[in-house]
Amino acid sequence: MTKTLKRIAMATGVSVVALGATPAFATGTTAGSTINNTASVNYQVGGVSQTAINASNSFVVDRKIDLVVAEVGNATTSVAPGSTAQVTTFTVRNTSNAPLDLGLVLTQQTGGTAAHGGTDNFDVTAPSLFVDTNGNGSYDAGTDTAVTFLDEIAADTQRTVFVVADIPIARVNGDVAGVRLTAQAFEAGTAATQGALVTQTAGANTAGVDTVFADAAGVTDTASDGRHSDDDDYTVASAVLTVAKQSRVISDPINGTTNPKFIPGALVEYCIVVSNAATGSPATSVGISDPLPAQTTYETAYGIFVGGTYTGTPGTGTCNLDGTAGGAFATGTVSGTLGTIAAGATRTLYFQVRIN
Repeated sequence: MTKTLKRIAMATGVSVVALGATPAFATGTTAGSTINNTASVNYQVGGVSQTAINASNSFVVDRKIDLVVAEVGNATTSVAPGSTAQVTTFTVRNTSNAPLDLGLVLTQQTGGTAAHGGTDNFDVTAPSLFVDTNGNGSYDAGTDTAVTFLDEIAADTQRTVFVVADIPIARVNGDVAGVRLTAQAFEAGTAATQGALVTQTAGANTAGVDTVFADAAGVTDTASDGRHSDDDDYTVASAVLTVAKQSRVISDPINGTTNPKFIPGALVEYCIVVSNAATGSPATSVGISDPLPAQTTYETAYGIFVGGTYTGTPGTGTCNLDGTAGGAFATGTVSGTLGTIAAGATRTLYFQVRIN
């Protein structure tokens, strides 16, 4: 009977493989997994149901290499000249169907338009990479770990990576430094050791687990090269201070307060005017030091006033004499603190002297 059944199958042109179920779609299935499928053929002879005949097929899921680097926040990092440990943030995701080590390369842009606008015109100093060890999304000095690669990253898992760098003191408002993070696929398997570079399988489907690069193009790398990159940037947002000093004669020994002149014995008011440009950042801890000319004598009775406002263009406008008593006079020098001057604000320090 068995031989007869086999002949019937051949004579009727029944293909066991062709009658199999639709193959399972393997997207997301772990590389190296075996997918089994069995087809059954049922038939009758003389109206009597016969024993079904079966055919099975199996294949191994190949490895799809895909990874994504993305800057976080879609905004520049505002920094002050001379500031240290300034942070830009990226996520690095293994979207492959297998674990990977992910090599990391940090480079700095050389000219051109930066990721968030402006023209790249300087490099940050001492840039380093840190992985978000505690997973809170913020850089924590002393907690997050310096890295050159990401170790044993499971499929569909991401890590947050911080670029931490210093800003040169000589940079000015609006300067931009672009940074670029590139990740590349390396073999996983040994903890704390970066594996070998992943290579794509050449030629036709092999008997083992093949490797296929499926990554999209990054900002500098090409599609299907086992790498991905993205850009971020730092933008200097400095206070832009200007200072002016003006004087006016209040009275003199001859004319009093009527059309007074700058003659010996005259009383003179000095007003120091500090302005912060509207496009800048707040200036903090603003202090003034003013050594007096030897030909003048400080008017102790009047005192020093700080934090006053000003009307008009610094140097030619009017000191409003609405400051707060403060400051100090010692060893021939007037000094005082204006504190914080917001962007677009102007503050003054004023006092009086007498011409010797």
